[in-house]
Amino acid sequence: MSASRPTVADLRALKGTRQLSMVYTEFPEEARAAAEAGIDILSIPTPFWNPAMREAAGNCFVQAGLLYGYLATTDDYLRAAHDAMQLGADCVYCAGSTQVIERLAAEGIPVVGHVGLIPSRRTWTGGFKAVGKTLETAQLVYRQVKELEGAGAFAAEIEVVPEAIATEIAKRTSLVLMSMGAGRGCDAQYLFSCDVLGYSGGVGHVPRHAKQYRDFGAEYERLHRERVGAYSEFVADVTSGAYPQDEHLVPVSDDVHEQFVAFLGELD
Repeated sequence: MSASRPTVADLRALKGTRQLSMVYTEFPEEARAAAEAGIDILSIPTPFWNPAMREAAGNCFVQAGLLYGYLATTDDYLRAAHDAMQLGADCVYCAGSTQVIERLAAEGIPVVGHVGLIPSRRTWTGGFKAVGKTLETAQLVYRQVKELEGAGAFAAEIEVVPEAIATEIAKRTSLVLMSMGAGRGCDAQYLFSCDVLGYSGGVGHVPRHAKQYRDFGAEYERLHRERVGAYSEFVADVTSGAYPQDEHLVPVSDDVHEQFVAFLGELD
């Protein structure tokens, strides 16, 4: 892969040669840091996908996530996908039906699907739990992959599937498999920035497969206390009259002030 932004063809060429790194983020500062760190792929949901995020992402390959449930018809997905690509996305993530994915792929839009634990369809596989621990569910994941292949997707997120099962599937598909807790036999390892940076605690469930590399949660709590302290001091200054002081105000000459007061007197 060259130093320039990779393409779908580049990712496909890397299948089976090395593991790709992938993170989900919603903030420009995190996208910029990921690019500087050498992350290969960024996943960014479309509500946060804009020119500033494209610039922050640098040479990262960007997957723009189309929001399942907010888009309903195939035309909705098609318009949203074109909009995302026009803003500089390299592909789109779609948890819609194979019919939707076929339509996007027919327009030449690179599509990433989802197999295994699919959060928007979790009720069918028992909720937020691993998929593929039984023969029946392992076969289901394999069929999901093959359906995405047939629909024209080039990649798929494979979530919370036993490593041994995911590895066998990866050997038998042309899809670039992006592992979320599906092991080293896949083509990319995918984590959420909130887990990598350690600020998901207290906000939501931390997945078993997540690994924390920093404790931003403690830093955010420290910053919160500093914010409260600063606001409290501001309230006290306003109440006591300590703010504002002369250095915070715009000066005016005595002459102008006197003339203005005279002007107002003429109006009274």
